[in-house]
Amino acid sequence: MNRRIRLRFAAVALVLAANLSGCASSIPADPEGTLDRVSGGTLRVGISPNGEWTDMSDGGEASGIEVALVEEFAESIEAEVAWVEGGEEKLFTQLHEGALDMVIGGFTDKTPWVNKAAITKPFTEVTTSKGLENHVMAAAMGENAFLLELEQFLLNQEGAP
Repeated sequence: MNRRIRLRFAAVALVLAANLSGCASSIPADPEGTLDRVSGGTLRVGISPNGEWTDMSDGGEASGIEVALVEEFAESIEAEVAWVEGGEEKLFTQLHEGALDMVIGGFTDKTPWVNKAAITKPFTEVTTSKGLENHVMAAAMGENAFLLELEQFLLNQEGAP
């Protein structure tokens, strides 16, 4: 191989390496910038009441197992939580439209909302009369950096049931 061809290959390799290194810094990505926006800002959380997991009946105050986890997560990213109560259909529509950052409601990995949300990996398993239930939360589709941050937080919690 002559010198001119080797120089061309080296130049192409350099350009490819520079382009690939630029791509690696943005993975996982948040096309809408959710993690950056909520960190130090406001985390908009839809809450659908579901027994001990999520409740809004105590004078409008959010409470429950998942509420405590979301509040701890928000604290870890220095965010304030803005709770939005509603039924699942309304909340998942708002999540899909970008009006919410995540939705909680005692959901399991069998949730029918997978076409409108990114579902976290199960963060706890509970045995009920129905059998083993794997509990999950929902985030906006495509916001992978936010989803990864949330999943890592949930999987590191010893206090989850």
